[in-house]
Amino acid sequence: MKHKDHYDDPYILDLSEKLKQAQPDFDANKFSKALVGKLDDKELFARFDFIVDALDVCLTEDYQGNIQSFYQILGPELEQSTGMFSFGWWLWPIGRYVERHGNEDWEVSLAFLKELTKRFTGEYAIRPLLKEYPQEVMDELIQWSKDGNVHVRRLACEGVRIRLPWSEKIYVALTEFERYSVILTNLKDDPEKFVQKSVGNNLNDLYKDDPEKADFLISAWRKTPSTKAQEWIIKHGRRNQK
Repeated sequence: MKHKDHYDDPYILDLSEKLKQAQPDFDANKFSKALVGKLDDKELFARFDFIVDALDVCLTEDYQGNIQSFYQILGPELEQSTGMFSFGWWLWPIGRYVERHGNEDWEVSLAFLKELTKRFTGEYAIRPLLKEYPQEVMDELIQWSKDGNVHVRRLACEGVRIRLPWSEKIYVALTEFERYSVILTNLKDDPEKFVQKSVGNNLNDLYKDDPEKADFLISAWRKTPSTKAQEWIIKHGRRNQK
C-alpha cells in the first residue's frame, strides 16, 4: 500500500469520530462531508493539505484548545524505534496542522511535538518553528538530544537537517552552528541506529553546503574517545565525499 492510500474515506470517518470525542464542538459531519469521496485523485501531501483545510473550518479558532484536543487522541507511545508507519501514520495530518499553525504559539506547539514524535515524526512540523524562533527552539532541542526517549532524541537531530526530504531547506545548521554542534555532539555516540542515521544524514547535508563546518565538527569529535556509533556516523556522513 502506498502512503497516500492510508488516508481514505474510512480514515476520515475514524479521525472525525476521534476529534468529536476530544472536542464536543467539533463538527464531525461537516468535516466528513468535506472530505469523503474527494481524496482519491490526490497525492500524499495534497491529501494532507485538503484534510487540514477541513480542520481549519471545523475546529475552534482557539489554537491552544485545539492542541489540547490533539493530546487526547494521540494514543500510546511507540515501544521501540520502529513502528512509525505501522502504528503512527494516521497522525501525519495532525502534524501537518501544527506545521501550518504552529507559530501561533511556538511553545505550545513545541511541547506538543515532543509528545507527537513518540508516536509519529514531528520533523516537518518543527521546521517553521525553527525558522521563526531558531535560538529558542534549538535551546530546547539541545535538551531533547539528552532525552531518554529515542524518538525525542531523533527529532532533535532530524528537524534541523538542511535538506530534509519532502521539505524546503532550512539553514539553522549554518546560522546557529554553535547550537547545532551541541545537538549533534550530544548524539554522536547514541546507541540507537535510528538516531545514528539522522546524525550521519545531518553531516552529509552539511558537507553539501559548508564542508569546512562538517570537517570542523568531525575534527572536534576525533579529540574524544572513539565509539562504534561515532565511527559509523562519520562514515555515513562522509559517504558522498571523495
